[in-house]
Amino acid sequence: MPKHNRSRLVDRELSQFASARYEGDVAGAWRALERAHILGQTVILLHFVVHMRMLSFALQTRDFRETGGQLFRLALIPIGHALRRLPSGNTGRSDVSAFAIMPVPKDVAVELAQD
Repeated sequence: MPKHNRSRLVDRELSQFASARYEGDVAGAWRALERAHILGQTVILLHFVVHMRMLSFALQTRDFRETGGQLFRLALIPIGHALRRLPSGNTGRSDVSAFAIMPVPKDVAVELAQD
């Protein structure tokens, strides 16, 4: 069974995350996770997987503010999907409101339009 395009896009960003994390590039790792979030947030399983990676990375980097933010966002996932309240472009990080609509990076917008 062919893998859904959205899943492939998220996998690509998660691969970028793993590479950046391995290289010790914390900012690059978060950037890849944010992009994965934007790409996957409308698919509940992908949304959950990305937030779990964010939670794990927050714990690994001992960022307890981010850890709390990720726990909150994980609890919101089912509610957001049930109510269809998923703010486009939101990076999924704790430094922005979980409800804020944000600009989608141009290259990501192109990929989303092709999906």
